[in-house]
Amino acid sequence: QQTFFNLPAEKQAAILALAIEEFAEHTYKTASISRIVARAGIAKGSFYQYFADKKDLYLYLLEMITQEKTQFFQQNAPPTAETGIFAYIRWLLDVGVRFEFTNPQLAQIGYRAMYGDAPLPLETKAVLQQGMLPYFRQLVEQGQEQGVLAANIDPDVAAFMFNAVFSNLGDYLLRRLAVAPEALLHEEKNRLAAPEAQLIFEQILSILESGMGTKGTI
Repeated sequence: QQTFFNLPAEKQAAILALAIEEFAEHTYKTASISRIVARAGIAKGSFYQYFADKKDLYLYLLEMITQEKTQFFQQNAPPTAETGIFAYIRWLLDVGVRFEFTNPQLAQIGYRAMYGDAPLPLETKAVLQQGMLPYFRQLVEQGQEQGVLAANIDPDVAAFMFNAVFSNLGDYLLRRLAVAPEALLHEEKNRLAAPEAQLIFEQILSILESGMGTKGTI
């Protein structure tokens, strides 16, 4: 609500930092507005002048995380277009993991949103999961123009495959490496950046490249 944005920037940042910590450390159901306001030193009534309820705050945090991740990708230059689609996909995977390593609390909230008890409607989850489809279709068409991807592959099918992998990779890695999302907040080194995880990335890309690539591109 507008009253939140009327607060001094430092006060806004302090409240949001505490909210991020709360939702990263707890599931949506167990996250507590009372804990947030107590630590922020504000009255609970004041909080409800800033956000309608817990869900309103949570959805605002998800929007903020999306913006942070977009900025992170923009700050890390991708390879040139001439490098090829699979080099670009490797870059996406690498930067995605580095974002989670650099921002473990934000990554944890994102995982909970997709795979936990977050109050996201199925329609919203579908939008989040399929939001990259047009982007991947563009990459596929570019790869076909470069002669890196087989010309007889349907761009929509290939884009679906890439999107399906990216949408579920984080959840798969957590299960494959037997890591609880909460543990990533406290480990000195992010397990998603471990050699075993890197090997999984390479195997996935090898499978995709073998199936979609033209002869001599592997």
